[in-house]
Amino acid sequence: MTKKYAIGVDYGTQSGRALLVDLSNGEEIATHVTPYPHGVIDEKLPESNIELEFDWALQHPADYIEVLRRSVPEVIKASGVSPSDIIGIGIDFTACTMLPIDESGTPLCFLPDYKDQPHSWLKLWKHHAAQEEANKVNELAEQRGEQFLPRYGGKISSEWMLAKVWQILNEAPDIYAKADQFLEATDWVTFRMTGNIVRNSCTAGYKAIWHKQDGYPSPSFLKALDPRLEDLVETKLRGDVVPLGTKAGELTEEMASIMGLVPGIAVAVGNVDAHAAVPGVGVVTAGKLVMAMGTSICHLLLADEEHVVEGMCGVVEDGIIPGYYGYEAGQSAVGDIFGWYVDEAVPAYVKEAADQEGINVHEWLERQAATYNPGETGLLALDWWNGNRSVLVDTDLTGLLVGCTLLTKPEEIYRALLEATAYGTRKIVDAFHSNGVKVDELYACGGLPQRNALLMQIYADVTNREIKIADSTQTPALGAAMFGAVAAGSVNGGYDSIVDAALKMARVRKETYKPIPENVAVYEKLYQEYTLLHDYFGRGENDVMKRLKALKEQARHA
Repeated sequence: MTKKYAIGVDYGTQSGRALLVDLSNGEEIATHVTPYPHGVIDEKLPESNIELEFDWALQHPADYIEVLRRSVPEVIKASGVSPSDIIGIGIDFTACTMLPIDESGTPLCFLPDYKDQPHSWLKLWKHHAAQEEANKVNELAEQRGEQFLPRYGGKISSEWMLAKVWQILNEAPDIYAKADQFLEATDWVTFRMTGNIVRNSCTAGYKAIWHKQDGYPSPSFLKALDPRLEDLVETKLRGDVVPLGTKAGELTEEMASIMGLVPGIAVAVGNVDAHAAVPGVGVVTAGKLVMAMGTSICHLLLADEEHVVEGMCGVVEDGIIPGYYGYEAGQSAVGDIFGWYVDEAVPAYVKEAADQEGINVHEWLERQAATYNPGETGLLALDWWNGNRSVLVDTDLTGLLVGCTLLTKPEEIYRALLEATAYGTRKIVDAFHSNGVKVDELYACGGLPQRNALLMQIYADVTNREIKIADSTQTPALGAAMFGAVAAGSVNGGYDSIVDAALKMARVRKETYKPIPENVAVYEKLYQEYTLLHDYFGRGENDVMKRLKALKEQARHA
């Protein structure tokens, strides 16, 4: 019997990755990464001197098609697999990453009359400039007692669809009027592959306040928010919302030619990157929390019941795995914090020492930091370099480092930053656990767990839980490929459910990280100190971070 394959495409913040997978056992046959030619656009528009405001983050939609043009043919070429044996394709994306399109599905930033207007461009997940709109959404929803608000931990994020759409309406009403629809990027790329606009339940549920029973926020709420938004859902968010694993359509001849595939193969509806990783590590039952660890962390948890949890990013029925409530929480900077420190704050002698040893700076710092016992650095940090996603849901919070002396070493600061992100995860685990959602096991996937053993041991010690590590180095892409196989169905050599696919295709490593009791005891004390700082700076007692940010903004425009 001829083997069958699927392709998963994982769209990250800096690049897109294609992965070709054997459907019989999950073996990863070939992978290829395409860096986005335009990267993250956060200073000026491409080919323009038009400067962007503070907290903006855009991307170029054409970069996503470039990933399909370059990486898909490369994995086929590297594998030697016949395109006729590839039966499905699925994609996942950072979210909420959204864009306005016209009636033909063309991004407005592609149109000559609009390309020089920032709001015509695709807004990346970490575009935080709609915080004012998010604040007003939360204030009104709380006043009215809207049922949707508790499902998102009591706060809607500035990263999400409604806040971004309203920002466009407020600041560029002509762009809002021109937009036929607002789409998640994952739905737009799926549209480009199939010709069909289909909204997936994952991004709709977690990022656009859609509920399986209740739908989107009511027209009366939207009208109270802004009369111009009253018909938003039936016009610019219109269309079917379908479950994950649904076949969005078949690959068009045009895109098949670009990608080197056979026209007509199944294309799954889009997904969120972290959420796709859950079946990729074989998690298909309740009580297991998956940490998708990279520049940020998404925490995904399956449960049998719906509960209200402070600061969760959402709870969506069937949002991750059919038959379960899928909970999401997250930290908006993790690997990005370590990267900031290495790129912007490490002294030259560290880089020179790493170069002499032929290793990168992260490896050098990790090795040095591992020689310290918990508490030995005398340092403590708050992990808010990119705001706080959970549990405080406040992008205006900033980072903090306490305890430095004239003897503090770079590796000590590095360790303190690693520990800070672990405390942030512990805060999330505690929030779930104390609100009736059990967290029995931790799983980790993504680039960080594969590379940084010290980090994972710290997480095990801080959370006092064993951590299992994904065997795959590209779990979201694996999960996306699995959903592509489900879209194809067993009749074509795929699977009829994501649970069936996970049983055959998902793998974790034999080695795990177990808590070390003496470390757990010390980290418990440090975590209590973290909690004091967390609440002091994060819950309104001292808003110095926000005042500093406001002064910074004033000075920039002086």
